Amino acid sequence: MTARTQWKEAVTAVEQAASILVVTHVSPDGDAIGSLLGLAVALRERGKKVAAAVDGGVPEFLKFLPGAKTVRDKLKQGRWDVMVSVDASDEERTGACGAFGRARSRLVINLDHHLTNTDFGDIFLVMPEAVSATEIVYRWLVEMQHPISQPVATALLAGLVTDTMGFRTQNVTAETFSIVQALMAAGAPLAEVTARALVAKPYSSIELWKRVLPSVRLDDGIISAWITQDDLAAAGIKDVTDGGLVSLLASVEDAKIAVVFKQKPDGAVEISLRSKPGFDIGQVALELGGGGHAQASGATIPGPLEAAAARVMPLLAGVVR
Repeated sequence: MTARTQWKEAVTAVEQAASILVVTHVSPDGDAIGSLLGLAVALRERGKKVAAAVDGGVPEFLKFLPGAKTVRDKLKQGRWDVMVSVDASDEERTGACGAFGRARSRLVINLDHHLTNTDFGDIFLVMPEAVSATEIVYRWLVEMQHPISQPVATALLAGLVTDTMGFRTQNVTAETFSIVQALMAAGAPLAEVTARALVAKPYSSIELWKRVLPSVRLDDGIISAWITQDDLAAAGIKDVTDGGLVSLLASVEDAKIAVVFKQKPDGAVEISLRSKPGFDIGQVALELGGGGHAQASGATIPGPLEAAAARVMPLLAGVVR
């Protein structure tokens, strides 16, 4: 996927729209919610009637972001002039909210930074070179000549911080830090955003790790772990999550790739992948029907856990070799 930025068309579309829907991908991370909120709040500042939605709502650790309480966890009614899909590489990734919105919106804007973007929608703001979707939202607001307020800056900074893993990914450039500087100048608190969106963990995550760490294995540069529904229930966690475990495993010095297999209630397996620089796991995720980046990707495949691991581990071994 090459860059495709129709700035003029995107600006015109939102300026002519009376009602706008903003959606993002299921199991949202900091960039998904940061771009969702940053754009939604800015468009409301421009006098637009804006709805923001994502399946399941905003994760607990991101509810400190401005505008989080306005995000719907499902859509049951409404029609919009424009729907903006942020940080989603394909239509399926936007879940039920995305499907509902597409069926009831006159026009769809595809705003994304994944190499695996499937080129859906009517107007494109797709920049694979961008470090986060929030970077693209920032650039779009600059194109609109929209002053960046403190609430918008805070949401956008959350996406930059989380998708670069604290500015540690290979795609971070001097331009990235110039955007961070602009957001901080607008009032975004870097220390607070980093602490709350990237570092802080609920105690339930520690309870989960206590149960899951015995499953950890390191073989030929690939470190892995399994999470069952029983593990999640015992830790008091209702969502399918690893509580940040995949990032912890990726920090192991001897590991080149980290993978966590998470059992979903329906028996499918959600896979989280992280890698050290030089090891591209994005193509593995794409082959599995998922997507992401060279160093951070994911997918959902049929279970059970044993079968999922048997399918995925050889693909990862091919990346390590």
